[in-house]
Amino acid sequence: QVQVVESGGGLVQPGGSLRLSCAASTIIFSIYTMGWYRQAPGKQRELVAAITGGGSTRYADSVKGRFTISRDNAKNTVYLQMNSLKPEDTAVYYCNTEPPSVRTWGQGTQVTVSS
Repeated sequence: QVQVVESGGGLVQPGGSLRLSCAASTIIFSIYTMGWYRQAPGKQRELVAAITGGGSTRYADSVKGRFTISRDNAKNTVYLQMNSLKPEDTAVYYCNTEPPSVRTWGQGTQVTVSS
């Protein structure tokens, strides 16, 4: 079972940037495909980006070209670099395996994009 702790959220103006981090507690982190998910008020949780243990990535259409997912297997950490942020990116961001495990959901980190 993977446990995660997300960090790095905050309040940012439109067009700004944030870098989220997710520290995972597992000794076999490198075998997991990891994903960043988000849930906006009144909406379902959605997959934003995913990265395999080998570094292959995929993104939701809404964030392509603006967000970059990466990982450091030596540190058991996955990152989400978010650039050119828009108000519609406002959400609680979570990391989990992909596909997600019910037992892995953490508290998430709030990202608010507003002027």
